[in-house]
Amino acid sequence: MKFSEQWLRELVNPAIDTQGLVDQITMAGLEVDEVDPVAKAFSGVVVGEILTAEQHPNADKLQVCSVSDGQDAYQVVCGAPNARAGLKTAFATLGAELPTPDGSVFKIKKAKLRQVESFGMLCADDELGISDDHAGIMELPADAPVGTCLRTYLDLNDQVIDVDLTPNRGDCLSIIGLAREVGVLNKAPVTFVADTTTPAAIDDTFAVSLDASEDCPRYVGRVIRNINPQAQTPQWMQQKLERSGVRCIDPVVDVTNFVLLELGQPMHAFDLEKLQQEIRVRRANQGEKLTLLDGQEVELNTDTLVIADASGPIAMAGIMGGEPTSVTDTTQHIFLESAFFNPISIAGRARSYGLHTDSSHRFERGVDWQLQARAVNRATELLLQIVGGEAGPVVETVDSDALPAPRQVRLRQSKINSMLSFEMPAAEVEEILTRLGLSLSASAVAGEWQVAVPSYRFDIALEVDLIEELARVYGYNNLPVRTPTASLPLKPDNEAQMQINTLRRSLVAMGYQEAITYSFIEAGLQQQFDDQYQALALANPISAEMAVMRTTLWPGLVKALQYNQNRQQQRVRLFETGQRFLAQDVGMLQENVLAGLISGKQQPEGWQAGKDVVDFFDLKGDVENLLDLAGAGEQFRFVADRHVALHPGQSARIERDGETLGYIGALHPNLIKALDLQGPVYLFELRLQPLQQGVIPRYQEISKFPESRRDLAVVVDGTVAFAELRNLAAENAGSYLKQITLFDVYQGQGIDPGRKSLALGLTWQHPSRTLNDEEINSAVDAIVSALASKLGASLRE
Repeated sequence: MKFSEQWLRELVNPAIDTQGLVDQITMAGLEVDEVDPVAKAFSGVVVGEILTAEQHPNADKLQVCSVSDGQDAYQVVCGAPNARAGLKTAFATLGAELPTPDGSVFKIKKAKLRQVESFGMLCADDELGISDDHAGIMELPADAPVGTCLRTYLDLNDQVIDVDLTPNRGDCLSIIGLAREVGVLNKAPVTFVADTTTPAAIDDTFAVSLDASEDCPRYVGRVIRNINPQAQTPQWMQQKLERSGVRCIDPVVDVTNFVLLELGQPMHAFDLEKLQQEIRVRRANQGEKLTLLDGQEVELNTDTLVIADASGPIAMAGIMGGEPTSVTDTTQHIFLESAFFNPISIAGRARSYGLHTDSSHRFERGVDWQLQARAVNRATELLLQIVGGEAGPVVETVDSDALPAPRQVRLRQSKINSMLSFEMPAAEVEEILTRLGLSLSASAVAGEWQVAVPSYRFDIALEVDLIEELARVYGYNNLPVRTPTASLPLKPDNEAQMQINTLRRSLVAMGYQEAITYSFIEAGLQQQFDDQYQALALANPISAEMAVMRTTLWPGLVKALQYNQNRQQQRVRLFETGQRFLAQDVGMLQENVLAGLISGKQQPEGWQAGKDVVDFFDLKGDVENLLDLAGAGEQFRFVADRHVALHPGQSARIERDGETLGYIGALHPNLIKALDLQGPVYLFELRLQPLQQGVIPRYQEISKFPESRRDLAVVVDGTVAFAELRNLAAENAGSYLKQITLFDVYQGQGIDPGRKSLALGLTWQHPSRTLNDEEINSAVDAIVSALASKLGASLRE
């Protein structure tokens, strides 16, 4: 929020300079982003009046003006198109010093332009560093006192301070709120705007009904008739608005904007003659449209709160008014509105239409729910002074049950001392909170207070909020420094639980790079990668490309791959650990997963490196290394299975004890084509919780006796996986089997079509003796028999 330092000092004027004020506000939690002077440094410029303006004898675009400084008249040559007799403007007298763009000073001297002498200069706004306007010389009000120093007349010895407020401090989005803060910090008196009531001069009212009282529990309106549409906004109000970054439009709109800046209550004025029957505050109907004040036509969503009359929506509640009922330069009768909207009903609505207004900025953060009638009376007072007219009675439509309830918060001295690490005197606690506008009453328990929170401090609901206020006002830099004294016992380490950093380091050692992608993705992309889970849509997405919560990490990784390939990165290996978000019958499951992908060549480019590209088994080998890290690699199985994002012939499900751990495979060709990727691409995704469950290593004595090995070549159906043979062989090989190795796979001549030959190497070893041939042969026979009966296997001839 931008504000004028002079405006602030009209309400509270502590004995500190601008920099001290800025530092103080920042340390109190209201960070100041920027401080800019209203005008650059200049001197010798006064209010001048053009007495005459005649054509220059030697130049078509110049005029010779006679300019008065209140005492004498001077001849000045001027090229501005708006120079004319009777105009009051900025007159730089001889010797005046004006700023230049490079920071130097330009001194006004007597000059001769096309053989005509000029004794001074008539100035535009940009020539004085006031604004960028250079369309013509400055035009001052007709009542501007000639000869007065321009800096004094326009109050240019002022600073514009830009404060970046945190969302919880919506009470400071007004000059009154900022003055209250500065007054508290400096123990200085604050001159608050008087809460006046303008009596009704006429009986005219306009009917209002609240169809959505939970969204708008209070609506205050007032009719004002016979205003002067040709009136001008006074100079003092224009200055305050412009220095707050608000453009002046017309007196009625300017007054509503002024009240917004002064009190923090957004308001709107309708042209009364354009309203039909009554005002209704309701939710928009499907398909309704509204042309906004900026000329944009929007189709309203059904969750949007609107102000409507018999013709339909006339304003987007808490955001922007409609053009058809807006105040114009011919408006003579107006209807003022001031409402309280539930912040939840306004939050995110403006952004969903690509809008952001001063009103929505305040209503989203919360507005004082007792301020509406005061704002209408203040606006009425100003309007009657500026545009005249006759005011009707203030009409309030309210649903008291839907209004926020006054809050009482318990505050304990012991809690204050504990959290601030020193004993703050009770008198100082009471003094600080009282200056903040809170009311304290002693509790029945010693050392406790009951604190009544004012309606404008909607950010205070808990005891810790009050303690934060005490620390803030007392001064964070004044709080004592204490070393924590709490005991910090070492957390026991579960040896059977593999740490996630172990997985990360292993992947990095295998040449992968860690990626961090967004948890929000585009809805269409999500559907292409996962047809099992319905993605949760965001109520208030940042953009259309970030509209739903991811159910898999693959879309983010593939987009990262696409980004890298578009920048000539031909060999990419990425992994990510993060959460996926799965909708449940009750609530949402946030599950930690590990995902990765590979694409491009097997080896980094080099004179010894080959040109082979990665394949399914490159990734499968990397995944098997991960599965072995916890010491339970034999518990995992790869089972051929289909996945919507994977190639139908190159995808597998990874299981552990019958539970699905994740998937591995080649990215589906349709996705490669749709995303314009340079394939092939291979991916995996594993649930972290079962992956991290390992076994505790136990010492086992190494056998001193020789191993015994037998090789078997068995012919099986082409669909039989090696894992099935391995598991069946292990079950029937006896308790001394040490290892099973697949050392050859053959299909072709000598093997029936549809079948394949698998060569197994089986190794036995006894811990305390040498195994004899009879024992080994018996185990081999048991294996061959089991493979034949259960898998239809036969020994290869």
